[in-house]
Amino acid sequence: MNAEDIKAIFGMTPENAVAYLKQKRVDVSWDWQDMLDDAHVSAFTIAKSMGMDVAGDIYQAVVKAAETGQTFQDFERELRPLLESKGWWGRKEVANPDTGEWQTATLGIPHRLKTIYLTNLQSAYMAGRYAEMTAAKDTHPYWQYVAINDKRTRESHRKLHGRVYSADDPVWGSLYPPLDYRCRCRVRPLSRARGEKQVLPSPKLETQTVDIGKNKFTGEQRYAQRTGIRIGKQFIAPNAGFNANQGKTFLQRTAQMAVEKAQNVPPELARVAVKEMMTQEKFRNALTLAQLAWVAELLGLTP
Repeated sequence: MNAEDIKAIFGMTPENAVAYLKQKRVDVSWDWQDMLDDAHVSAFTIAKSMGMDVAGDIYQAVVKAAETGQTFQDFERELRPLLESKGWWGRKEVANPDTGEWQTATLGIPHRLKTIYLTNLQSAYMAGRYAEMTAAKDTHPYWQYVAINDKRTRESHRKLHGRVYSADDPVWGSLYPPLDYRCRCRVRPLSRARGEKQVLPSPKLETQTVDIGKNKFTGEQRYAQRTGIRIGKQFIAPNAGFNANQGKTFLQRTAQMAVEKAQNVPPELARVAVKEMMTQEKFRNALTLAQLAWVAELLGLTP
């Protein structure tokens, strides 16, 4: 992303995006493959950060960037000296916690910090946007995929550009951005009058299991799923690790938190999340009478 892209996407401080980041727990992993898809909604993880006490520092820096609309330059300027002081910078020999073997690994470098910054903020803003669009489905029941369409746009993302589906179409379960690292795509809501002229039939979803490599220390073979559609003869799907709609999973988690902890999330976000989840029989059946009474009050269903 260039400076204009970052400013356009991240130059704001939406409450829902910040809430998305703040509900995460800090976790650690050795390889990026250790945590995929839905797991990223509830956990913030930095590969190869064990024993260096830096995952929490990076997490707090990302939350601050979302809260303040911080640019990457400011993010790096504040965070890099702290990471360097703790030894998490450059290429170093570090012990794999699973095997005890020593391995030369790339820890902190500017390119990696930028990927962390962009991926986490893009996911947060898209999750927040998903909540906002879900709240507006009554007036804007159609959603349109929007790609940047320049020389850096992935061809698969370009093929999705302009496609309109119903807001409730299952296609958004996986083809909701970001679809890959540094994805700059977004989805915009359309009014009934505008969207019904462009809406496409619900496409057939196809799921492929892909080999994402073997852990060279443990010998474990890794696999991931990619769910997408066919456009012509090309299979279009998120990259491995991005197969879940984090906005949808965020709403599900928010509804559960709202019911279990009673308004421990932003009230308007709780209202949207619970209303959306109440359409699912499994969720309704799991609530106690006391919880159902609170949900009814939250949604304004009590006299």
